[in-house]
Amino acid sequence: MAGTLAGLILDLDGLAIDSESTYRAAWRAAAAEMGYRYSDADWAGLLGLSGPDVLAGLANLAGDGFDQARFRQLSGEIWLAQVETDGIAVKPGLPELLEVAQAAGIPYCIATNSRAAAARRSLAYAGLAETFPLLVAVDQVARGKPAPDVYLAAAGRLGLSASACLALEDSPVGVAAAVAAGIRCWLVPSSYPVDALAGRQAERVLSDLREAADFISAARSLPL
Repeated sequence: MAGTLAGLILDLDGLAIDSESTYRAAWRAAAAEMGYRYSDADWAGLLGLSGPDVLAGLANLAGDGFDQARFRQLSGEIWLAQVETDGIAVKPGLPELLEVAQAAGIPYCIATNSRAAAARRSLAYAGLAETFPLLVAVDQVARGKPAPDVYLAAAGRLGLSASACLALEDSPVGVAAAVAAGIRCWLVPSSYPVDALAGRQAERVLSDLREAADFISAARSLPL
């Protein structure tokens, strides 16, 4: 898909910041404390889903008796203790990407399956509290990813058509959401191998955000 890039829409967890690894660590610890064990494949299947969908997936895998409320409370406590001590890492290349976007006059917005308060809190723990004034969260739309709602809302927040925007995603769920919204998408995988369908749906598959910055910088005056 070709066209001039007018706006940039970024996923948050696993794409802009390394929050997914902190969530997984907290989830694993909480599950273990409750007596549950999940495989790497189980965790991979939850990548990119909203919080309620993650809970539903874990409950489905565990079978009858999974206490979602207890898991949510316990994992939240573990996660908060972890990030208050260690913070959340910024993904490699994010500063370069935003610098290129700013130099080219390309506005950007976060589109996330996290709730708004959780997203803002994670950004603060990553030292990015003031970096993204524009953010669309799952609790601000009717449906989370893989539905297109957050991406359509993000394009609207930028004042642009979907076709004028570029999405950067790290998960199959996110790629599906961007494609469903009619937004071209580049995949920057985070923790797991590239999903075959996501790899075909994405316009490019990149190694990190530095590579995305390089592509955008080289194409400032050209159609992407």
